[in-house]
Amino acid sequence: MSRLVAEAIRTGRLTLLPLQVEHAEEMAAVLSDPALHTFIGGAPDTPHALRSRYQRMTAGSPEPAVSWLNWVIRLRDEDCLTGTVQATVGPSAHGLVAEVAWVVGTPWQGRGIASEAVQGLVGWLGRQPVHTVIAHIHPEHGASAAVATAAGLTPTDVWHEGEIRWQRSMGC
Repeated sequence: MSRLVAEAIRTGRLTLLPLQVEHAEEMAAVLSDPALHTFIGGAPDTPHALRSRYQRMTAGSPEPAVSWLNWVIRLRDEDCLTGTVQATVGPSAHGLVAEVAWVVGTPWQGRGIASEAVQGLVGWLGRQPVHTVIAHIHPEHGASAAVATAAGLTPTDVWHEGEIRWQRSMGC
């Protein structure tokens, strides 16, 4: 099976744009709040570090059967980037599995942007040969649990590195 390729995804208020290295400077500002790292650890990247990271990400997975799909979230009315969504898609015993993740900058939180973006992403994945969508969410991260719920994922009793696995079968 060939790799999947990220393409623009449009929702009511957003455009999910395939990640480009050129997004690094604006995204460094979007992701600059240390509070965004409360549940995931680490610290905000500098524009230079983010540019290097984006270069690695856009080069793609070194594993031929794995697709790294990354988007920036553009809020059309304000013409600005507000966060990211991503999916790592790879084979499993039951078909392709997409592990998704998201982050929205602090100034844009509480406006439904993450929910809308993840619903758009999961909808797009549903039009690909993806069997299952999963996310790993810290048990105390209520906002991410709400985003996952809005996208049709439900919690399982599987734990991974201190996080709960959420999942949705796509019916492939």
